[in-house]
Amino acid sequence: MLINGSDGFEVLSAFKNCNNVEDEVRAFKPDVILMDIDMPGTNGIEGLKRIREIDTDVKILMLTVFDDNKNVFDAISNGANGYVLKKTPPARLLEYIQEAQTGGAPMTSSIATQVLRMFSSLNNEKGEDYDLSEREKQVLLLLVNGYSYKMIASEMFIAIDTVRSHIKKIYEKLHVNSKSEAVAKAFRNKIV
Repeated sequence: MLINGSDGFEVLSAFKNCNNVEDEVRAFKPDVILMDIDMPGTNGIEGLKRIREIDTDVKILMLTVFDDNKNVFDAISNGANGYVLKKTPPARLLEYIQEAQTGGAPMTSSIATQVLRMFSSLNNEKGEDYDLSEREKQVLLLLVNGYSYKMIASEMFIAIDTVRSHIKKIYEKLHVNSKSEAVAKAFRNKIV
């Protein structure tokens, strides 16, 4: 009623699931698809993937009650053009649909905040230094290069007990329990 009763908007069709979504998109050629996530049969995330296999241009706006990180991330990473919660006021929903149609990426403000946090944390994980001191980074680099505790002590002109102390702190900060885990994490996360 809201969409059909608004100038410039028209509902072409509505479906209770995505079981035949490819045929439906081909038949109706919509400008914007409002997609729920939790539907019987084929759910909205799977439907989104199936639509993107046949049509990369149609705008897909997720309209759902789910505001958890997994659903938001799955929707956006599989090609959703926006993510709006069902509690959105009707007038705002029309604005979001129009925004999606004109190439925008509408999101409820709480979802936008969540997305920014997710991207921020992804960025921090890559190359994070885990609050290692310069000295601890030097010790870790020597471990990565295959040095023994004795060789590290000699190279850095410190006592072997000091090397052990640094390594203990490195293990704690990296949340690992062995030299091989520490070396693997250093490579994986580009720490040194």
